[in-house]
Amino acid sequence: MTKLMQLYQQYKSIIAYLFWGVVTTIINLASYQLLIMFTNVSISSATTIAWFISVLVAYLTNKVWVFGSEYTTVSDFLVECGRFFFYRALTLLIDLAFMNVGVHVLGFDSDLQQFILKVIDNVVVVIANYVFSKWLIFNRNKEIADK
Repeated sequence: MTKLMQLYQQYKSIIAYLFWGVVTTIINLASYQLLIMFTNVSISSATTIAWFISVLVAYLTNKVWVFGSEYTTVSDFLVECGRFFFYRALTLLIDLAFMNVGVHVLGFDSDLQQFILKVIDNVVVVIANYVFSKWLIFNRNKEIADK
């Protein structure tokens, strides 16, 4: 059992990131699907709204439970939050491009095809988000806090 606990401690942030990544992916997918099914918004608008909702959840969960950011001043919080949203905006562009190419260029026009495309899209986005968070957002916070 101690070997299992050692492995957990070693990979705790990755496990937490994957767990919360699944939660935010489900939020993104559900938001997107509900907007497509019950509103008259475009694919780009639905993608953007779903992105915004899921990024809010992602920021809070990443800050507290994944990377343990402990900024206490308002200015540090705003810098961190700004970096988080900036890098998430880059992955939003990936998300939008992925969906628009899939639907408008490759012709995935049925609801099921678009949903499968959105799932694949989210896998790519989650990987990119982890890289950005681990090495460009929350890692820099620890370096700044250590000074």
